[in-house]
Amino acid sequence: MKKRRLGTSSMVVSEIGLGTMTFGSSCDEETAFKIMDLAYESGIDFFDTAEIYPVPPEAKWVHRTEEIVGKWMKGKPRDSIILATKVCGPGHGWFVPPVRSGKTALDRVNIRRAIEGSLERLQTDYIDLYQTHWPDHDMRYEDTLEVLTELEEEGLIRAAGCSNETAWGLMKALQVSEYHGLIKYRTIQNNFSMVNRRFEDALAQVCRKEQVSLLPYSPLAGGVLSGKYNDNQVPKNARFTKYLESGERQKKQAHRFVNDKTLSSTAAFHKIAAEAGIHPIAMAVAWSKQHDFVASTLIGANTPEQLREILGGDELILSPEILAKIDEVSKSIMYPMN
Repeated sequence: MKKRRLGTSSMVVSEIGLGTMTFGSSCDEETAFKIMDLAYESGIDFFDTAEIYPVPPEAKWVHRTEEIVGKWMKGKPRDSIILATKVCGPGHGWFVPPVRSGKTALDRVNIRRAIEGSLERLQTDYIDLYQTHWPDHDMRYEDTLEVLTELEEEGLIRAAGCSNETAWGLMKALQVSEYHGLIKYRTIQNNFSMVNRRFEDALAQVCRKEQVSLLPYSPLAGGVLSGKYNDNQVPKNARFTKYLESGERQKKQAHRFVNDKTLSSTAAFHKIAAEAGIHPIAMAVAWSKQHDFVASTLIGANTPEQLREILGGDELILSPEILAKIDEVSKSIMYPMN
């Protein structure tokens, strides 16, 4: 599998990475091991997790994903794996995480406690890429970057990244890093897919000019681009089927991913794929990888069979004609994910 550099860091990673956010909830440990084994054997060396996983975040299974990944890694040479995890963002905003009594923050106390827990669960003495899971735009970036700098100097992390960040937030963090001589965010992990191209509006330019790599998550839009929700289908045990039966926040997220515009876009993309003789899932993954600001596209699977299907986009390169047709759909159905 081809490799790409994480920003200007010392690390290069497989251009497809494995996301693990369902390990321990909808995906049990035995199946998770099989998925990670298949990914590893297929050339994937970049594995992404978080202290709050699995999803949906609940106290009954929080931290379980890191425990599963750590247990699996014990059977592999540590230096053969580029491991990424995340510290929770502030708990006083859009979401109260089920860790540290819901009073999480991106300060020294919380980051120190978070990484200590992650290192123990992952059974390792360092994290390759340590990311802030979501930002706090009302606190000083210095207070976050100073402690991340300390962790780098102590050898506990090799590089830092952010996630779910805005163009202003990323530029502000980079400005603070440069002015104070602090660690720099090398990566940004945001939602990016054929039905959610907002990243291209401003963040793509920041990444190109500042040499920060995007790690796109949900390249299949949470499974929507597979077509399983089209034609009024309600797939059993699918993520957004479950979300529609859950709390208000989950219902809103489900409607953001599954709505008339995303389903119409998906139908159009499937027609393009069929005409080109390409599997639509492979097309979605290949499309993500063909952006110059992308380092590793993060995929997820609940079964080894799903992973094999997704890996069909590994060596696929979309032609300019196919890319142009995809662009036409995006122009005719703008911003499907509201």
